[in-house]
Amino acid sequence: MGTAAAAADVVIPACAAVGIAFALWQWFLVSKVKVSAYAAPGNGHHHGGPVFRMEDDGEDVGIGGDHDEEVEEGAGDRTVAVARCAEIQSAISVGANSFLFTQYKYLAAFTAIFAVVIFLFLGSVHRFSTDSRPCQYTRGRTCKPALANATFSAIAFLLGAATSVVSGYLGMRIATYANARTTLEARRGIGAAFATAFRSGAVMGFLLASLGLLVLYATIKVFGLYYGDDWEGLYESVTGYGLGGSSMALFGRVGGGIYTKAADVGADLVGKVERNIPEDDPRNPAVIADNVGDNVGDIAGMGSDLFGSYAESTCAALFVASISSFGADHDFAAVAYPLLISAAGLLVCLVTTLLATDLFMVKTVRGVAPALKLQLIISTVLMTVAALVVSFAALPANFTMFDFGAVKQVKNWHLFFCVATGLWAGLAIGFTTEYFTSNAYSPVRDVADSCKTGAATNVIFGLALGYKSVIVPVFAIAVSIYVGFTLASIYGIAVAALGMLSTVATGLAIDAYGPISDNAGGIAEMAGMSRRIRQMTDALDAAGNTTAAIGKGFAIGSAALVSLALFGAFVSRAGVADVNVLNPKVFVGLLVGAMLPYWFSAMTMRSVGSAALKMVEEVRRQFAAIPGLMEGRAAPDYARCVRISTDASLREMMPPGALVLLAPLLTGTFFGVRTLAGLLAGALVSGVQIAISASNSGGAWDNAKKYIEAGASDHAKSLGPKGSDAHKAAVIGDTIGDPLKDTSGPSLNILIKLMAVESLVFAPFFAAHGGLIFK
Repeated sequence: MGTAAAAADVVIPACAAVGIAFALWQWFLVSKVKVSAYAAPGNGHHHGGPVFRMEDDGEDVGIGGDHDEEVEEGAGDRTVAVARCAEIQSAISVGANSFLFTQYKYLAAFTAIFAVVIFLFLGSVHRFSTDSRPCQYTRGRTCKPALANATFSAIAFLLGAATSVVSGYLGMRIATYANARTTLEARRGIGAAFATAFRSGAVMGFLLASLGLLVLYATIKVFGLYYGDDWEGLYESVTGYGLGGSSMALFGRVGGGIYTKAADVGADLVGKVERNIPEDDPRNPAVIADNVGDNVGDIAGMGSDLFGSYAESTCAALFVASISSFGADHDFAAVAYPLLISAAGLLVCLVTTLLATDLFMVKTVRGVAPALKLQLIISTVLMTVAALVVSFAALPANFTMFDFGAVKQVKNWHLFFCVATGLWAGLAIGFTTEYFTSNAYSPVRDVADSCKTGAATNVIFGLALGYKSVIVPVFAIAVSIYVGFTLASIYGIAVAALGMLSTVATGLAIDAYGPISDNAGGIAEMAGMSRRIRQMTDALDAAGNTTAAIGKGFAIGSAALVSLALFGAFVSRAGVADVNVLNPKVFVGLLVGAMLPYWFSAMTMRSVGSAALKMVEEVRRQFAAIPGLMEGRAAPDYARCVRISTDASLREMMPPGALVLLAPLLTGTFFGVRTLAGLLAGALVSGVQIAISASNSGGAWDNAKKYIEAGASDHAKSLGPKGSDAHKAAVIGDTIGDPLKDTSGPSLNILIKLMAVESLVFAPFFAAHGGLIFK
């Protein structure tokens, strides 16, 4: 099998390098759209609107714009419009940078402390002994000392955290770089604007997927220099990588979610409902904070989140593989099967992206949504073929998998079926999400219709839609779990999760496209671009809104499979033969675990509420205190609103984060591994349901509002126009849905993954010293 292992050693880093090169090429293409901030001042073409100033971190950023004016395409006017776009883009970029750097300062301290905790807990399992010990799974072999496992797990945790932070930051940089460029490209037509937004999303998707693969591969190789033949210890210590990725993602998601929704709710309630001014109007003091929020929440947060899922599912699969027959036989090509699937996924996504941006260009506004949908279908079909090739090339024809103390006979085509089931379940979840959140279908139109009788009926219809939208995704996840477990035990579930995430580069590109288009629309409105351009950016944004919901559906579905795979790895590592629900220790854990997602959601929703309250008060104060602000003669204080969002989100993200990180540690230490197993199962079962219903209710309310605002059909016109009673009811529904779809819902998938991966990392400690109360 030497040649297969050698081939794996070439293919994995080569595919990662190709992915990074492709991302840089896409970045180069986006950078060819020139945005110059220095075109307007002093050229005599400025149109009399005030130059709004925003000071943040000592940088001066001007935002010019007289809201009501329509900039058409004369040469002088174009110069002014470009200059304004550049100024607004710069303001958004400054705000996003300042938030992320402040957040990362806090997280650096947390990461250092938690790495020490990992070292102390795992080192104490055998009293910091430096002696070799008998292996747990491979009889008759000796494994490296527990102290080495503690040290390497802590290092892997730091590497995972660093990769997650870099992923989120790079995503945010390209998004703030591309938003104004998308607006300016809209002057050339919908195709050019779509290509710019989608290419920018692809930069993030490919950088993140390639970096994750490359760093994980390098970590395994470098750790392997010390571990040598001890693959059991090697892959157990690598699980720390997934824990690092996910803990950063939790704070990124919660902090970014609170930031973006505080600004969004504040801007909407005072601007749209009370003052009756359009969305993204430059007179609204919260408008820059709102646009910054799209980047720090939906881009940096989402990037860290999907990177965490990817890292954890790979770590779970590698750990289970290491204790199987090909782990014992040291067959690297077979053990590295999860990495090879991800590598193949990068090549598949590369081909799929080229189809959208270069071969089949979007030509009409109506073509935007189908082009994005086609990406999902094509990548899934191509990946199914790629998975078949990888399964037969990398795996032996027959092998045995660890099956909770027993041994399971598995064939290579079994694993192909596991990957394919996860892959197609992801597509099913994506399309179900689209059906329930896109205003092209009846569920959202029914929600829009319900606005005729006020906000209360709108809220009732939206909640019902969210609960109903859980049915198909849960069945899809259940089928994946059954097929995976029947064919290849817990390893089958781990590779099904990997199948769902194998096209993560395309998934992230589609997901990042949404916030970039949203920002492009905001910039077009603030810079006073012509109505034609605003209609194009609105069309891009409407499609992006649905794809963002699809992205969240993927993230939640994969989180369910990932956490179940991690749960299985934890149970086997902790030496639990069976988890009996009728055992009172287990049932207590089950009940408390099912409660945790509710507690967590309560914390995040309340955080958004209290932060939004401060924002609403500030926006009202500025409208009252600044003379001429409503008429567009004076400048709002954007920086103050940015500061309110930043301070609130950093303060409020700590308690929910502490809840998620401390729950497994305290349960395992005081109540033992059986109660912890119950806790994980309970959190998984209730967390998935709440996450899907919250995300889809929020997405449906948002698109019902956009449906009324666009007035594209006779039915929509009968509910509008903006400012009508039905529209105001829709805005209230959207405002309630905002924290559900962008803070609580997406953060819950991190809760269920993070608790499971943390339990796996600390499993040796819990097995040796846990259960102080339930002895």
